[in-house]
Amino acid sequence: MYTAQDILQGLDDVQRHACLSIDGPVRIIAGAGSGKTRTITRRIAYACATRAWNPRQTLAVTFSVKAAAEMKQRLAALGIQDITAATFHSVALQQLITLWPMLTSAPLPRILDQQHEVVALAIQRVLGQTADDPLLVRAVLQEINWVKVSLVAPEDYVRVCAATHRATPADLEPTRVADIISAYEQIKTARGTMDFNDMLLMMCHIGQSFEEGRALLRDRIKWLTVDEYQDVSPLQHYLMSIWLGDDNTNVCVVGDPAQTIYSFAGATSHYLLTFPNEFEHSTDIELTMDYRSTPQIVTVANRVLAASAVRDDYLRLVSGKNPGARVVTTSYETDIEEAQAVARRIAARIAQGEQPNNCAVLMRINAQAPLVASALHQLGIQTRQRMDHFGSQESLIDASEAASRAMVEQRLEEGSSVGAVTLSTIHAAKGLEWKHVYIIGVSEGLLPFGVQHTMEQIEEERRLLYVALTRAEESAHISYAQHKDAQSMHITRKPSRFLQKR
Repeated sequence: MYTAQDILQGLDDVQRHACLSIDGPVRIIAGAGSGKTRTITRRIAYACATRAWNPRQTLAVTFSVKAAAEMKQRLAALGIQDITAATFHSVALQQLITLWPMLTSAPLPRILDQQHEVVALAIQRVLGQTADDPLLVRAVLQEINWVKVSLVAPEDYVRVCAATHRATPADLEPTRVADIISAYEQIKTARGTMDFNDMLLMMCHIGQSFEEGRALLRDRIKWLTVDEYQDVSPLQHYLMSIWLGDDNTNVCVVGDPAQTIYSFAGATSHYLLTFPNEFEHSTDIELTMDYRSTPQIVTVANRVLAASAVRDDYLRLVSGKNPGARVVTTSYETDIEEAQAVARRIAARIAQGEQPNNCAVLMRINAQAPLVASALHQLGIQTRQRMDHFGSQESLIDASEAASRAMVEQRLEEGSSVGAVTLSTIHAAKGLEWKHVYIIGVSEGLLPFGVQHTMEQIEEERRLLYVALTRAEESAHISYAQHKDAQSMHITRKPSRFLQKR
């Protein structure tokens, strides 16, 4: 049985300070590789072991079922049971299931499991044409989700687009997009269904208007921890404020502004950066020691952020590892030459005894993967891919069942991928790490992606490269191709602006 002091063993001074800070509002800015998950779980375990917190009234919010399952597993290993660790959506669903019968005898709307189909029907209804373009459907779905998590009412969509100069999906007129959003809602409601974000919206409405239900929620959440707080949306923040009310300040938020890479989907680091303004007398803790990456990798990652106009918002990491290989940037003539060269580098590592699953090739967009996969396959190296599927919606099941399934799927995945190199977009690689990382296509037009950018978009792209670099433990290799292919030699790419030394 672990004692409270046992739980604190093996932590550095700053991590230990975080674990001992268990009263009132706490903000932990946790840099890449700084032992964030370990610190969070030890902090919760310590507070429960000392009986400062009641585990049954403690909620830890994560941004994936997998992360929730890992947190529960770590807490159980420390002897702490009965903690609720779940995603915003899982928590909201359980709260809806509890409170719905207190409000009405009507059945709770079912989770919509064919969201793309409903979006396609809405497009067809408004535009009068079959929505057979999956990219259009995905773009509109992403916009629908953005509208909800940003707390933009459909009737305000046109005004918001005009005020913010927002680019609409497929360059549709804002009024047409607004009509599609309304049609989507009508079709969904007629089917007696709700989507993921409806659960959050409904819980916000119930929490605001149903006093008895609000009191029940707050009685069950006395101590709240929110991970990946830099990715919280306005909708999630609103629900969180309902859980806490005006009196409860026992909240700990953990995040890293430099790893905000989902702004396009409604995530914002605003709440993390302004936490001390929202919660007076908060305790601020910074975890700057990177135990994952070598000093060489950390130096380059810091340099990428140092050129930012908002660099004061970002931590400066310090490596806790021994020196390693220099980070090399290589230019190639064409994309295929780049892919083949990276494949040869990986093959050489494998020939020296490295496991393929310790290597990853990271890229900005899905379309960059096939050339690399082909080059590796030609050398007899298997691959596994982690690509972006923004706008997709999975069926939501009971939180405990989802956690169990995620753990099983993870074990199966790990068992089947030991002999495979990972090919991943940078977005899909967030939260992961490999010994050796190869970042391809680091040129203007690919990273940053596109040709026209706002300052906010440039910052997001800068943070993407930072996230990519900090996935690497022992070595990082950066590359780009000057031309797409032999037929495009008249168009020369420039290296990414993020590679320029300042």
